[in-house]
Amino acid sequence: MTQKTYSIFGAGAAGLYTAWRLLEGQQKNAKSASRQLKRGDVLELYDWGQYDFNAAHPGTRAAGARICTWHYQNNPDSSFVELGGMRYSHWESTPTKAFPDPNGGTTPGHRLVTTVIHELGLDPFSVPFNVTINQLYSLRTRNFYLNDITSNHPAPYAAANYAAGVSPDNGFAVLQNLVPQTLGSQWSRKDWCHFYTTGVIERRQSDASVFQQGDRLRDIGYWNLLYDQLGSEGFDYASDGNGYSSNVINTHAGVSMNINNEFTPGTQYRTLTTGFSGMFNALFDRIVKLAKAKGVVFNYRPDTRLHSILWKDGKAAFTLATRANPDKPSARGQADAAWLAMGRGPIDQVAQATRYQDQPGLDVLNHEQVTLYREATIMQPSYKVGMFFDTDWYSDLSANPPAYPARIEGYCVTQAEIAELAQRKFPAPALKVLETLAFTPYAAIGDLVAAIEAKTGTALTIRQMQDLQAVAANNTIGPSVTDSPIRMVVYFGNNATNGKGKPVYGILASYDDEDNAGFWRQLELQPNTDRKVPASRDTQPLDGPRTVPPAMVKMLRKLLATVHFGPSADYSSVPEPLEATYMDWSLPPFHAGYHEWAPHYDIADVQRKIRKPSQLIAGQDAEIFIVGEAYSNDQAWVEGAYCVAESVLNDFFGIRPLIDDREYPFICPA
Repeated sequence: MTQKTYSIFGAGAAGLYTAWRLLEGQQKNAKSASRQLKRGDVLELYDWGQYDFNAAHPGTRAAGARICTWHYQNNPDSSFVELGGMRYSHWESTPTKAFPDPNGGTTPGHRLVTTVIHELGLDPFSVPFNVTINQLYSLRTRNFYLNDITSNHPAPYAAANYAAGVSPDNGFAVLQNLVPQTLGSQWSRKDWCHFYTTGVIERRQSDASVFQQGDRLRDIGYWNLLYDQLGSEGFDYASDGNGYSSNVINTHAGVSMNINNEFTPGTQYRTLTTGFSGMFNALFDRIVKLAKAKGVVFNYRPDTRLHSILWKDGKAAFTLATRANPDKPSARGQADAAWLAMGRGPIDQVAQATRYQDQPGLDVLNHEQVTLYREATIMQPSYKVGMFFDTDWYSDLSANPPAYPARIEGYCVTQAEIAELAQRKFPAPALKVLETLAFTPYAAIGDLVAAIEAKTGTALTIRQMQDLQAVAANNTIGPSVTDSPIRMVVYFGNNATNGKGKPVYGILASYDDEDNAGFWRQLELQPNTDRKVPASRDTQPLDGPRTVPPAMVKMLRKLLATVHFGPSADYSSVPEPLEATYMDWSLPPFHAGYHEWAPHYDIADVQRKIRKPSQLIAGQDAEIFIVGEAYSNDQAWVEGAYCVAESVLNDFFGIRPLIDDREYPFICPA
């Protein structure tokens, strides 16, 4: 048989997942067998950067594209902070009392990410991501906690309808009131997809409202709708208090009504004790192992980017460029099928270069309808700064607690903690009960003790409670929210895997997006320093975390002091960090930390057709595919990247779905 070459451009979540499933996936039937990779076929994985996958393939930064785990002193056994994506929503694949049918449409969780973690043997490293239910706010020179907000003690906003007397997230609920059927609904992904296309404002509005009953939500910008319904002060409260500036920009209003439900305090997630990048190291290792076992030639090509791509004579004909000279083509290649596993920014860059290629062939990316659909997703800048300290100065558990400590105290057990308690001779009945309480978070140790005693009927001794408290403590995450340019603070704490040595406490000192990225960018260079590298050519996200200069450190300490010590606090209240680095995701090649859908699009149609953009060109069929979170049903999540990649392999390569997808469509169905 003729040798096949499959080329994947991008070694992040979507690219690695595609390579893995091409090697591991099972064909639906004999008809699709010819598309399967066989002995002697070639699988190419191109990487503009060079991720640190393993000893045989070392690199400049942790694996995962817009996921980047940063360890103290670059020691994988030390504490870490996530400077990119950091969590996932766990899917319980076995029946529970709450969700007896794990494959049912309303069962929550990221099903592909959870399955990949299981398939890679990473379940022992999956732990709760402790989102507080009483987060700290520092807004308009006032410091307070969520539970402090009442009608008698409102937040410092003159919001209409007494909105400042409740949580800032209530602003999102006000918009959902326009569509009563969404309130408290148990909608499936199919239901929400239908809503994105057909949903309208259902409640009658006053004449003063810009948007009226019957207006299609997909044609309304979320920012516009928030302003119309909440007014200036109400909008500012919702915008400042939710922490994410990206949640209140002019996105597709129907989609935003759904996704903004995910970020309310108390929502539970998980992460990996290896750091989230560990999933992509494990994926890469599995790809190498599978390719060797199947006799497929696997070529990993770092420091190489896709420059342009055409469809010519039944092949994807492309030019490549080197990382050292990314604007000039350095080599040519061709493939039987090609995947652009990247976000909108780098795809736009490939399209621009392709437009000026003086070569015959079909220019898929620059067809007008494809260009229209490419622009259906909004690129969202994001900036993250990590810091390590030798104390947990921000916590009420520290030796000298600040005036406004982060409310991050929590307790939870996993199999690892249960095993440690067994070694400490914890009572067998209590251990058995803990098996049923695993991964259930508790805000206080007394709540966990009470849950155990209620089921065993036996009180724990003081020593047993002390052991439980020491083992189950999970004093991490938060976040705390501020209207200053740091926006959110996330506390990773002393999370070193070996648990030995002097404690080191990591925090995400600034987790922001949109316009705040520009605030920090001007602090990347010290005073009296001219810029030497144009921002348009600064590929810092490929190099890895960059050291924070002294001026930025001082600004961070100044703003962190206002969050935890009050508006008048001096920057010296916050200790000098041991280390501090940043990632500016708005820089090339990503040009965005994540994406969201724009208004005035039928996003279900975009999702289906942009995957194979030649579908938008009459009479053409090109084996060029676009995969990644940018055009997914789960934007800003690894799940989105996996789902689009899986859907391409199912629909165009005859590979059986990794999981039961009958009630969990990977993209919006027709």
